[in-house]
Amino acid sequence: MTTPILYEQHMHTPLCKHAQGEPEEYADEAVERGLKGIVVTCHNPIDEEWSPWARMDVDQLDDYVALVERARERCAGRVDVRLGMESDYYPGAERWLEKLHSMAAFNHVIGSVHVHLDDYKERYFTGSFDELVATYFDHVARSAETGLFDTLGHPDLVKNIAPDEWDFGRHQEVVGRALDRIAATGVAMELNTSGLRKKLPEMNPGPDMLRAMRARDIPVVMGADAHSPERVAACFEEALDGLAAAGYEQVSIFLERERRELPIAAARASLKARAATD
Repeated sequence: MTTPILYEQHMHTPLCKHAQGEPEEYADEAVERGLKGIVVTCHNPIDEEWSPWARMDVDQLDDYVALVERARERCAGRVDVRLGMESDYYPGAERWLEKLHSMAAFNHVIGSVHVHLDDYKERYFTGSFDELVATYFDHVARSAETGLFDTLGHPDLVKNIAPDEWDFGRHQEVVGRALDRIAATGVAMELNTSGLRKKLPEMNPGPDMLRAMRARDIPVVMGADAHSPERVAACFEEALDGLAAAGYEQVSIFLERERRELPIAAARASLKARAATD
């Protein structure tokens, strides 16, 4: 039997108001998939009015930490459960995020520019998709440059705003400039498998951007962005195949905010197959 080595690094809890299932249920699914552990990364609280319907409240942070700690204790010896956070980035959020990230012992902090949120669009969308793409990728690069995050979440999410207008070749120069800035920081980027369920059904990022990331030696963390237990490690086999096709030999995980690399072949061999419900 192959020793478990992989972690699911992106998942949520009911505290974000749009996910289902307790952390213990996600942990159970991780065992079924042959994972060594999970890092729970629910949507961060924000100290201003910014999509409150999609995140925990500020006064629920202690509840969140306790929720994950309860699962860690209950699952000890069977699967490793760790605390993390997915934090929204937009210019001006830096001071709050620096404070927030010091308020608990997070293992993995994802920085995400949630371009689809009404608050984001009201502030930054001028009506031109090309301008939104440029703004979005500038903000993704800025998020890396803050030093606040370990991994940049679903880093081409903007393509799902207008799938018919997205073309990697058309936006390649903008993306490339952002990737150059990100590569200079050493921050990792995510290959998010939930993109297969979005309006433009491909992972975030798509294969062209993934190859551009590999050309710049940007490390990659996989995440299924699970909002329900059955989505844990969804399509990880395909993600590993995509990484290998792009030229990667390693996939990264974060524990205690330190990046660790796993050989793709070993990670692939450690996964347990399940019924095709993805």
